[in-house]
Amino acid sequence: MKNLFTLDELTNQEILDILNDAIDFSNGKTFSLSGKIVANLFFEPSTRTEYSFVTAEHLLNMKPISFNKASSSFSNKGETFLDTVKCFEAFGVDAFVIRHSENEYYKNLNLSVPLLNAGDGTHAHPTQCLLDLLTIYQEFGSFEGLKVCFVGDIKFSRVAHEGIKTMERLGMECFVSGPNIYMEDDYKFVELDEAVKVMDVIVLLRVQNERHGEGDQVEKSSYLELYGMTKERALNMKKGAIIMHPAPFNRGIEIEDAVLDLPQCRIFKQMKNGVFVRQAVLKRSFE
Repeated sequence: MKNLFTLDELTNQEILDILNDAIDFSNGKTFSLSGKIVANLFFEPSTRTEYSFVTAEHLLNMKPISFNKASSSFSNKGETFLDTVKCFEAFGVDAFVIRHSENEYYKNLNLSVPLLNAGDGTHAHPTQCLLDLLTIYQEFGSFEGLKVCFVGDIKFSRVAHEGIKTMERLGMECFVSGPNIYMEDDYKFVELDEAVKVMDVIVLLRVQNERHGEGDQVEKSSYLELYGMTKERALNMKKGAIIMHPAPFNRGIEIEDAVLDLPQCRIFKQMKNGVFVRQAVLKRSFE
């Protein structure tokens, strides 16, 4: 049984092993976890993560159960998060995929089956980081020496927090850019118009409005001009550089519509890679 809470707990070689499995799946490898039942418990909204996990589960011949928070006892009858999870464990599921708004929620669980973290608060999102790494590796063939800039809401982004740590471990140099109120002192700042000229990878981030408190808002009408990826900025990127985004993306705020059709854009390829990565981590859970 192998959990996946955060990539901090894996060695670089273990990360590369998962990526190699994902590459095999992208090349048509088949693998069966026939009959294994997996409970997908998403206590926060999700499209890409939840349904790419479900797709991966079907491709592995697993039997997915998708939790409906809106109609659950958790939302309507006062059942606790812990008791909801223990309920599914009592049903006899073979694995869990869980997303929750609390950082490190998994520390409060003691389960007898594998748990894959599908995102916890502002802390970690391991499979998103893995699919980002896969997309970068497919493009450049290695990680060493690449320059990556995360742009936008760094402070509230689990994608940025885990991504920067992991990418730097693998030899990349990471920077941040965006509104001052969303920056953190731990990271190297660069102005976006400078970043597009020198970075190999630009990772755009959604403004996490649902996590913001009073004073955390920025003016939407000027965000694209000041901090977003316009077609003009994209055309100033260095040769061979790519644009990524964990999605969902807000058209006309962090990204201009026209950018999605440019050859530098890898956002939809990231979504496709999400299935392969999630096949790989599910396979790993039962090795």
